[in-house]
Amino acid sequence: MSSQDYIGCPSCDLLHRRSPLPPRGVAICCRCGAMLYRDAEGCLDIILALALSGIICFFVANFLPFLSLSSEGRTQETILLTGVLELYRQGLHPVAILVLATGIVSPLVVLIGLAYILIPIKLGHSAWGTAPLFRLVRLLQPWAMMEVFFLGILVAMVKLIKMAQITPGLGLYAFLALVIILTAIAVSLHPECIWQRLPVRK
Repeated sequence: MSSQDYIGCPSCDLLHRRSPLPPRGVAICCRCGAMLYRDAEGCLDIILALALSGIICFFVANFLPFLSLSSEGRTQETILLTGVLELYRQGLHPVAILVLATGIVSPLVVLIGLAYILIPIKLGHSAWGTAPLFRLVRLLQPWAMMEVFFLGILVAMVKLIKMAQITPGLGLYAFLALVIILTAIAVSLHPECIWQRLPVRK
């Protein structure tokens, strides 16, 4: 019996012996009820579906109108990058870079990275560079702060609503869906499900 046949509860540290799970099954700690591990196949299906949906929402949010501002007969449409560009034009370069990194680059790397990792696994093999890329995805996940970005947008809309007529565009709804998808990925992604499917280096 090896150490890999046992798993410690992440909440109460109780040691459990691993046992095979049914499809989409979940192992629960008998002391505190925390989740220990889940069926890898079901976990991968969920994450892959979320990642592909997130990629679609990401490009819709970035290339279709985000908000339309109408004031005194003039209408201006904005996209997601508009805020970053405006911060840069105002000389707030560090803030612009931070918003770009946390609101656009990190979420995109997480979504594309997961798709790159999971599609080959579903086809029965692993892609080149899977292990370091997955470490990068795990490192960037806490920095994909699109929910903070979304709260900032809501605050700006409340402040501008008295000065202009604001019409939400399709990009805004896609952005909201993307925030929900990234949150679902953060909750559903259990690294063990992916590491179990990668070949062991010899």
